Amino acid sequence: MITELLRNIFRFVALVLVQVLIIKNIELGRFINPFIYTLFLIILPFETPKWAILFIGFILGLTIDMFYDTAGLHAAACVVMAYMRPGILKLFSPRDGYESGTQPTIQYLGIPWFLSYSAILVVSHHLVLFYLEIFRFSEFFSTLLRVIISSLATLLLIVVIQFLFNRKKEQE
Repeated sequence: MITELLRNIFRFVALVLVQVLIIKNIELGRFINPFIYTLFLIILPFETPKWAILFIGFILGLTIDMFYDTAGLHAAACVVMAYMRPGILKLFSPRDGYESGTQPTIQYLGIPWFLSYSAILVVSHHLVLFYLEIFRFSEFFSTLLRVIISSLATLLLIVVIQFLFNRKKEQE
């Protein structure tokens, strides 16, 4: 329990630092804005209570808002993502349910499941974030293009991170 909590605290800090120190400072163009910090909410353990997911999402979003000077936009997007997470997990739930003590990772449930699950969450996050940021209909389609391209970039980085840092435990 304590090691899992410490692992999640480390993951939180690491993803936020990578986001604000590296990704924020890389100019990828007007339409490409990956937000890998969303991975933290995506791979929280299955047993995490709904209220805790919402609270963690709010804190995560506020932390990013402090570095991006976005006055609550990331917090709003993370809370929407956190609110949707239990429903999406239920939608993609295996017949026997999820194994206790596990996390929704590529290594545990496979690439197709993980991409479907994380794509819905990432796109919902990006939709809320970018449309709240623009807040006008005159740029609807350019913002939609930004959502799609940024979501693809975010998903690509999330999958790479999953393969780099989450090794499947060897069967004994």
